Amino acid sequence: MAELSAASRRQWLQGAAALGAAAVAPGLRAQSGPVRIGYAMSRTGPWTPGAQVSQEPNYLLWAEQVNAAGGLDVKGVKRPVELISSDDRSDIETCVRSYQKLMGSDKVDLILPPWGSNANFAIAPLAQRFGYPMLAPTALSRKLIDMNLSYFFSLLQQPDRMMGALVDMLAASGAKTVAIVYMDDLFGLENFAALNNALKKTSIQVVERKSYPLGVKDLSPVLRGIKELNPDAFIGITYPPDTVLASKQAKEVGFNPKFFYCSVGTAFQLYRNVITAPGAEGVLGMGSWNAKTSPEAKAYFDAHTRRFEGKEPDRWASGHCWAGLQILQSAVGKVGLDRKALRDWIAGTTHKTIIGDIRFTGSENTATPGTVGQWQNGEFEVVWPQSVATARLNAAKPAWK
Repeated sequence: MAELSAASRRQWLQGAAALGAAAVAPGLRAQSGPVRIGYAMSRTGPWTPGAQVSQEPNYLLWAEQVNAAGGLDVKGVKRPVELISSDDRSDIETCVRSYQKLMGSDKVDLILPPWGSNANFAIAPLAQRFGYPMLAPTALSRKLIDMNLSYFFSLLQQPDRMMGALVDMLAASGAKTVAIVYMDDLFGLENFAALNNALKKTSIQVVERKSYPLGVKDLSPVLRGIKELNPDAFIGITYPPDTVLASKQAKEVGFNPKFFYCSVGTAFQLYRNVITAPGAEGVLGMGSWNAKTSPEAKAYFDAHTRRFEGKEPDRWASGHCWAGLQILQSAVGKVGLDRKALRDWIAGTTHKTIIGDIRFTGSENTATPGTVGQWQNGEFEVVWPQSVATARLNAAKPAWK
């Protein structure tokens, strides 16, 4: 999405709050003091593509909608939302300092999480120390779950679930061989380990395993080597820039396996557009919902697309991000802004959201199954497992176009 300046963000939210002041629902008292909600988000640096698709647009849209409706219901009192945010510059130290200030000296009422597994891994212990509930929509880390932080809640399906679903789909579809490339960081390593564990339970042979560093600019030598091995499936455990890079260069070198899977970013509208819409046909990736999932999901999809002038939410983490905001809003309506009470309510409740029921076991969302998505006729469909599918799997990727 086109990024908004800090002044534009403030003007936008202040305008929405002013419009909403006259629209307080019957039975709710109005109060002028804002609910101050803080976060840091990548607006520059390599995390920006993911952050500016899956998270910050949702924060802005949610605050605008809440303020236009008169404010956030805090146990029967409507109060405007004030977002206090900064650019973390895709840098862990900057991110940590930003949240220390928000929770320590600024003493905001609530926080929203940063983007990505690495940033969440750094911030979650800090939120635990300060006692701030943290509903994270882009943290994919079993290590983070196993830290047993009582204030941290991960909305995404974890690596064992996502990689398990992928391997189940490949095995059920007759894949015999697979080649893997993966990002050499927390996200890549954890998903790679989960993928290997799942593959060990099958007869699928791994013909190649290659890691690559953050900021990689050329994967064509690796892809040419894999092409010579002729695997049935290619799996890239990738971030958005690498997802696009791997796909473009696979097309350039003529590598077109039966199953072509890349991780983060495949579910983005940008991917479909950059790979030239029909060229994305049949590509698999991480996804768990679309506008067909529920009427509420369609309403959210349409509102997002209208507000950001045709820019769509992605079909994975965007939905989980909105679900987290729904959970937070419901929690504040029930118990107010006491953060311990919020934590307890979030931990002990089954939550109705646009992507279905969410319930936490410790820090993990254990109600949402691992899923696989696939581009079909311009839509990123959920194709596995069949219990939540929005379309049938196309088990033979067509040639790149």
